Amino acid sequence: VDSGAMLAAVAERAEQAGVFGSVKAGGDRLVCEAANSAEPANYRVDAEGDAIWVSLVMEDRWQSESIESDLMHTGDKLEELLDEELAELGYDTRSNPGPTYQHFRSEDMLFTFRSRVPLDGLETAAAAERVGQWLLAYEACFRQLGDMDASGDDEE
Repeated sequence: VDSGAMLAAVAERAEQAGVFGSVKAGGDRLVCEAANSAEPANYRVDAEGDAIWVSLVMEDRWQSESIESDLMHTGDKLEELLDEELAELGYDTRSNPGPTYQHFRSEDMLFTFRSRVPLDGLETAAAAERVGQWLLAYEACFRQLGDMDASGDDEE
């Protein structure tokens, strides 16, 4: 997979989706600003060697805890919520690996939720399609949690 071409294609899809505040690609990273988040947060796609990661990162501990709190109170599992959003975007979790995630505080002190996107054997265009699905699934999933949507619109 040509990570530069893949990230450029994912950036284009992210722009077209119109759900992010801004979309910036550079080097091995795509950064998409969370549009209506109560505190600054970014969705990212990172190419690390042969691994591609989709993540949500934020500096604010309370924002991260608001997401955890929502999950705890509803009893929802993040993997299942991501799975539902991926299905909405045409990703078939019956024939492809389903989502798993990590949640941690990174070396640069950012609270991070991240998932490795399974790309085994995919060419660049197909990989870009899949990474785009995962990025948009992350945004759709997390927008509904904690303080990630402070726009005041409760229309669903």
